[in-house]
Amino acid sequence: MFSPRDYNEDPFIVIWEVTRACALKCLHCRADAQHHRDPRELNFDEAKVLIDQIHSMKNPLLVFTGGDPLERNDLFDIATYAIQKGVRVSMTPSATPNVTKDVMKKAKDIGLARWAFSIDGPNAEIHDHFRGTTGSFKRTMEAIEYLHELNMPLQINTVISKYNLNYLEEMKTLMEKLNVVLWSVFFLVPVGRGQEKDMISPVEHEKVFRWLHHVAQDASFDIKTTAGQHYRRVVLQQKAKEKETTIAFENVLEKGATGTVDGLGRAPKGVNDGNGFVFISHIGDVYPSGLLPVKVGNVRLQTLPDIYRNSPILKQLRDPNQYKGKCGVCEFRQVCGGSRSRAYAMTGDYLESEPYCVYIPKAMRKHTKTS
Repeated sequence: MFSPRDYNEDPFIVIWEVTRACALKCLHCRADAQHHRDPRELNFDEAKVLIDQIHSMKNPLLVFTGGDPLERNDLFDIATYAIQKGVRVSMTPSATPNVTKDVMKKAKDIGLARWAFSIDGPNAEIHDHFRGTTGSFKRTMEAIEYLHELNMPLQINTVISKYNLNYLEEMKTLMEKLNVVLWSVFFLVPVGRGQEKDMISPVEHEKVFRWLHHVAQDASFDIKTTAGQHYRRVVLQQKAKEKETTIAFENVLEKGATGTVDGLGRAPKGVNDGNGFVFISHIGDVYPSGLLPVKVGNVRLQTLPDIYRNSPILKQLRDPNQYKGKCGVCEFRQVCGGSRSRAYAMTGDYLESEPYCVYIPKAMRKHTKTS
């Protein structure tokens, strides 16, 4: 599952926004989701062609997202086609009346790999405010009970913002109580409905990364970050400290049967926007990620492998030596690289330095001392 691959050729993960329709009104919604489906969505026949192309790229992970994927009445037909080809499929539906026990059982029966729900606060007051819908927390908890009854693996997605920053310990306790297999922690990028005023500060990012690394030491679940690439740098620094070594990647990276991993338990090397990661919109537009709104092609006009491998923009994003500012000289740029999405959102340039990272690269420290 985690075998090494060349990110210049094949992504580690493909996110497909199968629809933008959704009943919720989340404050941070990347998609600025709508109440009704778009008639321009990729149809079932186009979906099959796309899945064939995805499978041909060394069979990356495929995630159905939205909007709310369950707004599509042919979703399980699409999922069945993918799973029968051997594609590993997971889904991130919204906690709406669409989520029923029957729907979950159907997902399990067809072989869905994992189900992910979003929880952005340890209680209804915080979560429902962030999700813009009263009763969302209660409905999510009920749905999770169904999931446990069916013995399906549970992933929880949480967006870190100023609204829940002071409740992370309670969130960790909730993750343990809910018996999750993965806590996927997103760091807010001001795109779609996301607002800069809702983001935590650069120093707070660093504190959360260190806290997450501490939690990961004995947590019963795995932890993954999205738009928090500098978490990898923090992990490497902490591993170097623990082993009392200098920060050299050959000292802190661990070798395993599945290839070189970084102690995070997933991709053998760092995934970033357009670099091991690609996003397809509901109408077939392709982007480096759902948080970096720079279009690089459309699957109705080109194949996904052609777009991913040959897009000049994606090639730039896959070359950390083209990064600007401190990211461009940082010794961690190959495994971190900063969030290209946040760089674009804050500066208008996806190659600019990660604006919410407090780390000063060695090269810049040396320059400061000699100047």
